[in-house]
Amino acid sequence: MKESSDGFVRADQIDLKSIDEQLERHLNKVLIIDKKKRTEEEDKQKQEWEIDTSKLIIKSVIARGTFGTVHRGVYDAQDVAVKLLDWGEEGQRTEAEVASLRAAFIQEVAVWHKLDHPNVTKFIGATMGSSELQIQTDNGLISMPSNVCCVVVEYLAGGTLKSYLIKNRRRKLAFKVVIQLALDLARGLSYLHSQKIVHRDVKTENMLLDKTRTVKIADFGVARVEASNPNDMTGETGTLGYMAPEVLNGNPYNRKCDVYSFGICLWETYCCDMPYPDLSFSEITSAVVRQNLRPEIPRCCPNSLAHVMKKCWDATPDKRPEMDEVVSMLEAIDTSKGGGMIPLDQQQGCLCFRKYRGP
Repeated sequence: MKESSDGFVRADQIDLKSIDEQLERHLNKVLIIDKKKRTEEEDKQKQEWEIDTSKLIIKSVIARGTFGTVHRGVYDAQDVAVKLLDWGEEGQRTEAEVASLRAAFIQEVAVWHKLDHPNVTKFIGATMGSSELQIQTDNGLISMPSNVCCVVVEYLAGGTLKSYLIKNRRRKLAFKVVIQLALDLARGLSYLHSQKIVHRDVKTENMLLDKTRTVKIADFGVARVEASNPNDMTGETGTLGYMAPEVLNGNPYNRKCDVYSFGICLWETYCCDMPYPDLSFSEITSAVVRQNLRPEIPRCCPNSLAHVMKKCWDATPDKRPEMDEVVSMLEAIDTSKGGGMIPLDQQQGCLCFRKYRGP
């Protein structure tokens, strides 16, 4: 192909075949670069929380819930807990139910995978709808349906705080242990709030213990980023007995609902007992909101600890302290002289286990 003296090229001298080959080579190069770029972006996105299912071994069940099970497992040679979310067989749930479960799963992963604190259970990874999940049994491997999702977190051998308190219901805990457990939980919640995360289901059942009895917050299934406008956060979310009055009443709420729930957990940790065991849902809801019902603080409870409980479960959210203030109040409590719940055979009239309906 020759160029004329005036800079123009004659059409009949253009080598179309050569141009086609050049265009094809250029197009292939662009496609390869684009594919490589998309692959890199996908890999980068996967690295945020997607696990390599070939490295995951799922073993026996350690807990069961409404929408799935929690298993022991091993991931990349590390002991883990594997939360399997089962959306049921195709056709068992409506599209709206499946969409809601998917949204809850994505929300939990989105919240959990960014957290890093010694009092928050370590998130390892997750996978959404993988056909490669298998459970190891005595009879071999059982393949899971492709719509099952899983969240993989560190395995904590101490079980839940709730089960630990139940084991100690009769002999109670040393005051120093109560404060240590409470501080762990308070520090974890303070960290979450600093990250603009409201847990919304703070209860002893959602707190796990490691081998050294360190408390770690778990289960972020209903946690969410705190809205700048409280009116954007409404609806009954949480567990009966731990829910703040404003949540029970369907009013707007913020992170202070976690502070209220912490106050109930603090009482439960001190007493090794359940709040309102004999009341129904409607009775608790009505009494907490309208009659200012709270668990009775035993007379043998040190004033310093009783003060923290009362501050945390104040009926007015704005009057409740921030969690970092709670940490400071607990750190200031002197545990060197013992104190705490009096053994059963030494109570001498201490009404440690009765509850009342009053402020």
